[in-house]
Amino acid sequence: MKVVTFGEIMLRLAPEGYYRFVQAESFGATYGGGEANVAVSLANFGIDASFVTKLPKHDIGQSAVNSLRRYGVDVSKISRGGDRVGIYFLEKGASQRPSKVIYDRAGSAIATAQPSDFNWDDIFEGVDWFHFTGITPAISDSAAAICLEACKAAKRHNVTVSCDLNYRKNLWSREKAGQVMGGLMEYVNVCISNEEDASDVFGIKAANTDITGGKISHEGYKEVAKKLADTFHFDKVAITLRGSISASDNNWAAMLYDGSDYYFSKNYLIRIVDRVGGGDSFGGGLIYSLLNSYAPQDAIEFAVAASCLKHSIEGDFNQVSVDEVNKLAKGDGSGRVQR
Repeated sequence: MKVVTFGEIMLRLAPEGYYRFVQAESFGATYGGGEANVAVSLANFGIDASFVTKLPKHDIGQSAVNSLRRYGVDVSKISRGGDRVGIYFLEKGASQRPSKVIYDRAGSAIATAQPSDFNWDDIFEGVDWFHFTGITPAISDSAAAICLEACKAAKRHNVTVSCDLNYRKNLWSREKAGQVMGGLMEYVNVCISNEEDASDVFGIKAANTDITGGKISHEGYKEVAKKLADTFHFDKVAITLRGSISASDNNWAAMLYDGSDYYFSKNYLIRIVDRVGGGDSFGGGLIYSLLNSYAPQDAIEFAVAASCLKHSIEGDFNQVSVDEVNKLAKGDGSGRVQR
């Protein structure tokens, strides 16, 4: 089984621990980005995962490539060129102080890439699954055009397509997001959303839900999933259900809708070490479980357990194994030392 993901990998600069930006005298450097994070998750699960992007030929671009290669991600289809690697600064929140992200990604190599930089018919040869997020078409108009070409090529090659809506208000408006993403959705088989994205991008809202108060309505999200599936003819819709108690403590669960039935995972009360990449780790877990023909209930339990574990890991990448995820999904969440 082979999966291709497409998007931007960025340099992440973060103060040590829970220091604020204004306190920091140094920043730790790692790499990450929505679709890159999914590719690493899948590679760690033993899937043949390939990440496609454009990166400069200089040493920082190569460092980003190397950060993926170390986990076994196929980087052979990455286009090289452009002037810069996108950067994001992360200040990790704690207790009632939220995390903060500042982007410095304008003019990055993928933002200025052109459709001619990628041969999608070659890229999709022998591929089973293609994944992208709503972040990538938000980067630039040319990135959106490349996304559309990729989706059309995926359909020509009978590749299953998944998309995480992942709305980012700092990148584009709700109006433009709805317009661009609406045009891409006709190619998507599996839609992944969270408690806010469906509302922000398509105006589809869950009733009786207060995400800032940690109140999640199962019936409301059933309605959201059905509206998404009926509107865009998705085969499956997965919605993550995050109840935010504080920046440090969340309730975490998800729902899967397969067009006829709704499947809810167990809920985890998680103490957060690093929230960034949490949704991507869910996407990676869901893709893995569906590729391996898990029953719907087992699929959503695996995806949520994978993401639960990611919240305990520093950095964007979810560095866990299938065995570790299965152990948690089957009920061993004690955190006892493994000897």
